[in-house]
Amino acid sequence: QVQLVESGGGLVQAGGSLRLSCAASGRTFSNYAMGWFRQAPGKEREFVAAISPNGGSTIYADSVKGRFTISRDTAKNTMYLQMNSLKPEDTAVYYCNAGVYYTGSYYSQNYWGQGTQVTVSS
Repeated sequence: QVQLVESGGGLVQAGGSLRLSCAASGRTFSNYAMGWFRQAPGKEREFVAAISPNGGSTIYADSVKGRFTISRDTAKNTMYLQMNSLKPEDTAVYYCNAGVYYTGSYYSQNYWGQGTQVTVSS
């Protein structure tokens, strides 16, 4: 079992920045690839970004590429999502996930945090 807790969400104006954190406990954090997903009201949950177990590889959704940066700190068992140049369409509940990174793709497993709300005002 892996337990995940997100933090860092809030209200920000368009063009602003936020940094989300995902603290992991339970099984060895470094064994898992990690990912961020988001779900806006009335929409399905969508992939945002993922990072390999050793942090050496990352992938991003086209909608956030160049604006968001995913990272991880194994010593702290924590993953981050630095979000810059935020847009109103980034408004959503953001969830972290523990999964598998294979041949350049991320595969989520059923380890989810409770989510953190990000609201971007225009």
